[in-house]
Formats: sequence, structure tokens, C-alpha cells
Amino acid sequence: MQLRVALRTGLKSLLEHQVPSADLAAELLLMHLLRQERAFLYTHPDLDLSDQQVDSYFRLISERSSGRPTQYITGHQEFWGLDFEVNPAVLIPRPETEHVVEAVLDLISQQKLSGGACCRIVDVGTGSGCIAVALASELPLASVFATDISPAALEVAARNAARLGMEKRVEFIEGDLLAPFLESESPRAFDFVVSNPPYVARAERESVQREVRDFEPRLAWGDLAQGEEIYGRLFPQALRALKPGGHVAVEIGYKMKDAVLGLLKTGWVETKVIPDLAGIPRVITARKSG
Repeated sequence: MQLRVALRTGLKSLLEHQVPSADLAAELLLMHLLRQERAFLYTHPDLDLSDQQVDSYFRLISERSSGRPTQYITGHQEFWGLDFEVNPAVLIPRPETEHVVEAVLDLISQQKLSGGACCRIVDVGTGSGCIAVALASELPLASVFATDISPAALEVAARNAARLGMEKRVEFIEGDLLAPFLESESPRAFDFVVSNPPYVARAERESVQREVRDFEPRLAWGDLAQGEEIYGRLFPQALRALKPGGHVAVEIGYKMKDAVLGLLKTGWVETKVIPDLAGIPRVITARKSG
């Protein structure tokens, strides 16, 4: 079977199963199978695939048609221009989460801290490690820490840091939110607490995309009694862990702006809401007073 025919047939199957972004999925799966870039698909449309390649491709298409995310099939997702390993132990990094990285870099730039000199940053609920590793890659002089309650997620994050040459730049610590630091005999004071926490409320579970609801770790995306409950726990801990004048930067869910801002009244100043490219409030930052 020619490459173009396989691609067209795979796309048709994905469309029949109402797979989101079917064109992209069909291409990515074939790129993954052939270990080639997208340009190869369009410069070699007449390439004859072997029977084994065709069978393997349609098995991948069948997996994706079942709802399994493309990223879990290929084992990769790009974030901040970096290639991250992903598997069902971690949430798949989204482009919108890059706004958290941008917010921290903007705040550091305003403070004129070249390369993040003297900055201590902790990424809470690091998952794949995407935020922590991205910040470490941009801030060679910063000290970056990352926590997660899931040992399996921390294993993925550590592998990502090593693959991207950041194994000595990010320290991964198992624990619930900031508890590992607050329980220490000598608590570490941070300049930034950043997080993309779980924020989907149980009442919204059925509105969550099938790929997320059925395949991504619930611990990472939510299914909470109240969507904002993690922020309600995180912000008081952040007040204790941050230096005076330190900042918190968190991703928020759709329509959560008012609820999250309501949790940043006492002890916080200079709250700011940052929209994503679609104009949806996506990141909130605030400074610890004092």
C-alpha cells in the first residue's frame, strides 16, 4: 500500500470514530511508525509501505480510535520546544500551560534577575516535569525543585530531566503539595511557587473530553468535590513557603477566575489574571505581601 493511501485510509477511520484533530493524529502516528518528520510524508506519497508497516499503522489507528491519546501511543509530547516522554502516569502537557512558564519568566525579567540568579522555584504537582524542566532550561542560575504525590509521575519527570540534560538542575521530591518543605526542620524559602494543579470538579466530569476522562490520570486532572479545592490548600502553604515578596503562579480552569481570586485575599497583593490565546483566563499570579 502506498503511503498516501495508508494515510488517507487511516484518516477516514479516525473521522468515522469522531477523533478530535484526526488529520494531525493520522500524520503523527505514521510519522511515529516510520520515524520520519512530517515533510517526509508529503515528499514521499508514492512510497510503498511493507505489509508489516501497514498492519502496524492500522493497529495504531485502532488504538487512537478507541480514545487512547496520540501522545500515549507515541510516548511523546512537545512542550516549550522540548520533547517530553509521557505515559498514563502523567497528564499530557498542553500548550496552554506554557503561559505559566511565560508568567514566571516575565516576573523574573521585571526583577532584572539575569538567568534567574538567586531564584528558588518549586513546581507543585509536576507530573511529566514539563514546567520545572522548561523553567530550568530558561534560567540556568535558578534553583528548581518539583513535587508530586505520585511516585510513578516522578519517575517520568526524572527521566525527562535526564533526557533533556537537566538532571542536575531540578530536584524531584515526593509529597503532597508543599508538605515536604513545610515539614522540614529547616524550611526552604522560595521566590516562586508554580503549579498546574487538578481543577476539574466532579460535577463537570462528564463534560471532560473522553481522552482525558478515560485515559489520563484522574489524580492529575481532578474529579474533585470542588474544582478550586486544591488552590484552597495550596495558597496557605505557599504563604508559608515563599519569601516576603515571593510569587505564586497557577494555571486555572475555565470559568474559575473568580473562585481562585477569592482565595487570594489575605496575605496577597498584585494579583493578575493572564488570558490564553483564545482570551480565556488561564493563569493567575499574586505576590506575597511584605
